[in-house]
Amino acid sequence: MALSHIRSLKSVIIAKEAVGLGQRTFSAGAGKGKKGSKGAASDAPKASTLSKEVKSTTVVGANILKDGVDPKILPDSEYPDWLWHLLDKRPALSELRRKNIETLPYEDLKRFVKLDNRARIKENNSVKAKN
Repeated sequence: MALSHIRSLKSVIIAKEAVGLGQRTFSAGAGKGKKGSKGAASDAPKASTLSKEVKSTTVVGANILKDGVDPKILPDSEYPDWLWHLLDKRPALSELRRKNIETLPYEDLKRFVKLDNRARIKENNSVKAKN
């Protein structure tokens, strides 16, 4: 019984596609993968076509230009010193409040002012929202 309903639905769907009622469909590329391989081969990760030498000497995927090439990885001495400190942990506002403001280095003082202003703005906004 259920099998006959499925067959009749398939025939209706095929008839609608033949008439072309303007329904939206997926692209042809999406349907090809499921028909031939039954999903087993398409699910496996594809092997990289780049050699290990190219991967270790270039930044693959960093090129943004149409006709450009990926940049080469340079020795550490070729990069500026500030680059190596970008991921360093910076003190939080609570930690900066515990320290003496007069003895803070300039960078920490700038950070303290920025974070303190941000906290005051958020507090004022929450007070205004409650009213």
